Amino acid sequence: MREALEKDLRAVGADFIRMFSSCQEMLALSSRVLIDAQAHVADQVRLQDRQVDALEERLETECLRIIVKHQPVASDLRYTAGILRSLTDMERIGDYCVHVAEDGRLLAQEPPLKKYINLSQMIARCQMMLEVTSRAFTERDAEAAGQAAQMDADIDDLYEQTQRELITYMLEDTRTITQCVTLLRVGRSLQRIGDHIENVSERVRFWVTGERIA
Repeated sequence: MREALEKDLRAVGADFIRMFSSCQEMLALSSRVLIDAQAHVADQVRLQDRQVDALEERLETECLRIIVKHQPVASDLRYTAGILRSLTDMERIGDYCVHVAEDGRLLAQEPPLKKYINLSQMIARCQMMLEVTSRAFTERDAEAAGQAAQMDADIDDLYEQTQRELITYMLEDTRTITQCVTLLRVGRSLQRIGDHIENVSERVRFWVTGERIA
């Protein structure tokens, strides 16, 4: 029985890591659309999002099957339940990557208002959060999970800077309003991606330590 449980746990863990990889790839593709104005790449982001959705559906079924069939306890239950509860967060990360790509496609239709320095930094920070959280999950590293969660504060700060800067643009020149609103939407999508990664990293920490975040 233990051998069968461990085999099933390894399988869901491997698929969960694939979700991380897919989301990292989607962020990179979205960056190409937004920063490099490669509008055609947005279609690849949508395709990748469908793969994340399919993984979510399969993992949900498998996690529930494991809980019913094996009735795991302690760490194994936290592991399975943590993945199950994180699936919605991972799916939403994919959705927000699509939003960034689609808004990037709109922005690519005209000259950029400015260099997207803050937004580029937000994408890089989200990428790092995904990478560190994925490593924390693979290596059962509670400290790394905690570090990933703390990175979200940097993304929030960059989002606030972006808001202030774009509001100034709109006040100074009303012709920039449409572009600024789209850029604000991009910033909000990236900020939400950070929030969802933080949720996952906190669940990884709970799985490893059994201690809930205060």
